[in-house]
Amino acid sequence: MSRTWLLLPLLALYLFHLGGAGFGLDPDEPRYASIGREMAQSGDWITPRLNRSPWFEKPPLLYWMTALATRLGFRDEWAARLPVALVSVAFLAFFFSIVEQEFSTGIAAMATATLGTSAGWLAYSFSAVTDLPMSAAFNIAMLTALFDTRRRQTAGWIAGVMLGIAILAKSFLPVVLFFPIWLIARGKRLAILAGAVLISAPWHLLVWLRNGSAFWNVYFWQQQVGRASSAILPHPQPFWFYFPILLIGLFPWTPLFGLLARRKPYDDVRVTSLLIWLGLAILFLSLIPNKLPGYLLPLIPGVAIVLAAALDKGTQQQWWIGACALLLALTPAIAHSLPDAFLSGFSHTHWTLTLAGWPFAIGAALAWWLAYRKQTSLAVLAAALTAALAAAYLKSSALPELDQRVAVRAFWIAHKDDIENACIDPGVRRAAVFGLEYYAHRELPECPPIPVPLRIASTKEGLALVSKTP
Repeated sequence: MSRTWLLLPLLALYLFHLGGAGFGLDPDEPRYASIGREMAQSGDWITPRLNRSPWFEKPPLLYWMTALATRLGFRDEWAARLPVALVSVAFLAFFFSIVEQEFSTGIAAMATATLGTSAGWLAYSFSAVTDLPMSAAFNIAMLTALFDTRRRQTAGWIAGVMLGIAILAKSFLPVVLFFPIWLIARGKRLAILAGAVLISAPWHLLVWLRNGSAFWNVYFWQQQVGRASSAILPHPQPFWFYFPILLIGLFPWTPLFGLLARRKPYDDVRVTSLLIWLGLAILFLSLIPNKLPGYLLPLIPGVAIVLAAALDKGTQQQWWIGACALLLALTPAIAHSLPDAFLSGFSHTHWTLTLAGWPFAIGAALAWWLAYRKQTSLAVLAAALTAALAAAYLKSSALPELDQRVAVRAFWIAHKDDIENACIDPGVRRAAVFGLEYYAHRELPECPPIPVPLRIASTKEGLALVSKTP
């Protein structure tokens, strides 16, 4: 029986409240959306432009996606986020298929459920940034190179084409992550290399010919070499940064990491190979001074496969699955504190536990009972359904408040006439500044040190217009 009907609940989950909060939650999203909108308006699909000036920090795939959605009639948040959400759902369908082909239907179902309802994958499927498109294309390339045995003659070319698309999504990071896979892809290396160059080289060549050395100075030396070799850019983090990020990103499936303390997962050479690659990738990312949570996203599908295989071989599965589902009882507390976390920082937020999450404990009990009855796949799916309901609850309860307090769309709608004559206080969050500039279609001035008649300032409750007579 066809499993394509499973795409419907995935689409419902990923598209639900997709425009529920405006821009301003993330500093990159409104800038990327602005570039995509300008690309659609200008018809120049080669040189990215922000506020009509060339902008070379990232390659063009996300801008192309946003521009195409804009040309199709979508606007603002939907134009930017819809393509990313659709890419995510399409990748999950591929992910299930390739894991089922290589392992089993049960492991494929568990890995896809784990990945599709994990906090990190869900969050980046909601945000119009480059990490999700790159991660999807990269993992199609990696899993095709490793596991696709049905298309032996073309697997190398498919992997190369998808690696080229990943390069167009996030430059050369996927090349470094793919290198260990390339070394062991016997009989496919030349095809992978040729496919990647064929797809990614034309844009790089055209944008260089149009813009000269200014392109390479920013795109390669500043954004690639600079990020990898120094902490000058504003994202320095300690070596251990990615370890808690990985645990948080797999929420609510974090307890499954405990299964890796046992020997059984390592009996399978495929799982061991993935673990070696994951270890090398995390080590490389940890050695880079500049770190962002999104850099870890391309590793999450591999982690989901490893955890699913470990669970499949584990004992006392009901306790592992039940523990994962029970963590979802924290959802109301997370939803309540999330706006403050965006405004004040996650480490400075007072997280308050509440008993309002008890309905999710029912889902945990069902998952535990199914696992106890040796229905492991059904138990994981029950836990995943509970996670999907928790995600829907989080979106419906947290996004309206995020839209009012953190994002800038509501503030713009209420004050857009006054904002035209206002400047931005230096203390305003970068994400809010870029969000306002997206809606204003222009760069907004920063306030000088002298008093000005009207300024946009940050408060504990969000943005505010402050009047002060010089």
